[in-house]
Amino acid sequence: MTKIITTLAFFICSLLSAQGQFQQGMGKAFQLWGEGKNTEASDLFERIAGAEKTSWLPNYYVALVNTTTAFRTKDKDQMNLLLSKAQKSLDIEMDKNPNNAELLIMQAMIHTAWIAFDPMTNGQKLSGTVMELYGKAQAIAPENPRVVFGKAEFEIGGAKFWGTDTKPMCVQIEKAIGLFATFKPETPFSPKWGLERATAALKNCK
Repeated sequence: MTKIITTLAFFICSLLSAQGQFQQGMGKAFQLWGEGKNTEASDLFERIAGAEKTSWLPNYYVALVNTTTAFRTKDKDQMNLLLSKAQKSLDIEMDKNPNNAELLIMQAMIHTAWIAFDPMTNGQKLSGTVMELYGKAQAIAPENPRVVFGKAEFEIGGAKFWGTDTKPMCVQIEKAIGLFATFKPETPFSPKWGLERATAALKNCK
């Protein structure tokens, strides 16, 4: 009996230690990202993902860091490098859970980055897929503000390109801002970004 209790206590201590390391590592990665050290943050999230395979969050943030960086680059080789890394990390988690709304949003963002980089080549090829991804995510998590905002923002891009009315999308962005006020992330590290972008987008709405 004593041996069982000792083994159980050791297991619990190991679990708590692992949780502590995960939290410290994630906190450090977010700090690096906040300091603009995107490569270092991405590398640390990747190391955490290799050590903590039960959480989808580290690979999600590898994808998010690299995709948001890709939106700001004009170099094709750099785009390939960033978005290939993002896609590889996202694929690992999508294989485990293809019905995670946050992962679907992330996939839509990767495709959108490719469209923004070369709309003539990638727009027709990927736009339908992006809308399908947002549609699936919205069916899974209709109250997720990133789903509502991401879909509306993408549709605004298309509407401006074709010269159609953007007012319906602006209404959806306003709805997303309301949803941010009530959205509760599942964990301290779960995605909660987007409010600032949505607020800025609403100011530009016409």
